[in-house]
Amino acid sequence: MADWQTISSLATAGGTLVLAAATFSSVRASHRSLRVAEQALLTNMRPLLVPSLRDDPDQKVLWRGGHVALLTGGRGIAEHDPDEGVIYLAVGLRNVGSGLALLHGWYPIPHWASAGDPHAELDDFRRLVIDLYIAPGGAGYWESALRDDQDPLFDQFARAIAERELFTIDILYGDQDGGQRTISRCFLLPASDGGWYGQIARHWNIDRAEPR
Repeated sequence: MADWQTISSLATAGGTLVLAAATFSSVRASHRSLRVAEQALLTNMRPLLVPSLRDDPDQKVLWRGGHVALLTGGRGIAEHDPDEGVIYLAVGLRNVGSGLALLHGWYPIPHWASAGDPHAELDDFRRLVIDLYIAPGGAGYWESALRDDQDPLFDQFARAIAERELFTIDILYGDQDGGQRTISRCFLLPASDGGWYGQIARHWNIDRAEPR
């Protein structure tokens, strides 16, 4: 004779197992959907900086202390003012990403650093004195200065500018919330007219996986 109580218990257990499996599958699908939605949101906030274009609007660059220079599209600025004891640096940039670019800091390298050379530790980047923003699809600039002639890099940059030698600036920036940080390696190259060109050679992702 069949033990209906045992059969009933087994049937209940089987139903519970099926329900648990369905719930687990539903939760996993929900998590996948959330990850996809989060990734889509972050993509819409992601900035990416490249050199500005030659026909981009001119930028008026103002440094602390009142020094002013005109920065045209695709160009950079490298000026050593021995009277003031200041080296002024700037480079024109364009944001080809879909999110606002918030510039955080910079790391100066007074010579050519190849795209294969690693970037410095984040703690070694120099903080910008003011917040600089570049809108998605828009043009802007990065600017800073070397003001301490006791800085070990001051004389090296002064020499590179005087002798018209290529040098490197690593720029640290992120999205409007300060996330999705990226380092872009920028070269300043001497132009035949006495000015400087800006060129981006490499990008590193800090808060997400590298694409290569």
